[in-house]
Amino acid sequence: MKALGIAATGMLAQQTNVDVIANNIANANTTGFKSGRASFQDLIYQSIRQEGALTSTDGTSRPVGMNVGLGVQSTGVVRLGTQGGLAQTDNTLDLAIEGRGLFVINRPDGTQAYSRAGNFQLSADGQIVSLDGYEIDPGINVPENTRQIAINQQGLVMAYVDNDPIPVELGQLTMATFLNEAGLKPIGSNMLEETTASGNATTVTPGDPGIGVIRQGYLENSNVNIIQQITDLISAQRAYEMNSKAIETADQMLSTANQIK
Repeated sequence: MKALGIAATGMLAQQTNVDVIANNIANANTTGFKSGRASFQDLIYQSIRQEGALTSTDGTSRPVGMNVGLGVQSTGVVRLGTQGGLAQTDNTLDLAIEGRGLFVINRPDGTQAYSRAGNFQLSADGQIVSLDGYEIDPGINVPENTRQIAINQQGLVMAYVDNDPIPVELGQLTMATFLNEAGLKPIGSNMLEETTASGNATTVTPGDPGIGVIRQGYLENSNVNIIQQITDLISAQRAYEMNSKAIETADQMLSTANQIK
């Protein structure tokens, strides 16, 4: 009886499903977080009778086969890239991307990471940095006597220094896009890493055709739908219970068979 092993794979798959859902719920208030969805596929099948096999000398054939599946396996976690809602903060260095694109972050080891979280700050040297202290790319240095920073939708950064009514242009923010954004690897701290699956980063300017714009004084909320996550959690729980019940039933059937004399 294969039901014991088959149901066990189902329980393992639902454990993964619940782990993904739990992570979504835990990050419901994480800036720029994109929810994930566990994906599954059936395992190989044991073919007992072949479809189309001859059933008589007159040439009749079997219309269906007898293929018994051996369970399920987890194949990946698909990150959903839908736009999160924009929350107004009125903080000068809070930036949200409305549309497609990712902020580029320079890491201390010289590599780059990518993020939708635009809750930036100023370092002691006047650089615009992430909450981990990593400089955004391209680097922007803010003069010491700046009284106001203005960033337009196209990512142009300007500063009003001292009492001068004319702003000083500090630089141009750019973003990155990927052919397969779902192929980026999440590494924590609201950052993603380029992989062979994602393809190489393409540098774009906010507001380019098909590219999002930057909203100063806003942050992008997580795109987690709590109601949907609760529904999915209940569904996963019921599926886990049914797989457990299948193991219990198969065990009882084997016990009954063993008692036959």
